[in-house]
Amino acid sequence: MNIEFQPYYAVIFTSKHSNTLEGYTEMAQQMEDLAQKQPGFLGIDSARNDIGITVSYWKSLESIQQWKQHSEHLVSQHKGRTHWYSWYNVKICKVEREYEF
Repeated sequence: MNIEFQPYYAVIFTSKHSNTLEGYTEMAQQMEDLAQKQPGFLGIDSARNDIGITVSYWKSLESIQQWKQHSEHLVSQHKGRTHWYSWYNVKICKVEREYEF
């Protein structure tokens, strides 16, 4: 059986922590749990050392926009800018093909 690949979107969130991390771990877990319940959510990968990289996968640009505007996510974004991150960058990419070993 040959299943045709359906393009999807990746949101790449790259960040550097500030010195204030109180409440960060709990909020990060809450946001991951909440994202998984959103329409169009496909998955998430994350790694952190000096720089953190979290990639979330979505069916459409509309589902990404809805997640960005979710009320609880807006609170998390504000706390990230004011407390937890000294820097971050967001890239949104269309994935047209993938493979793995």
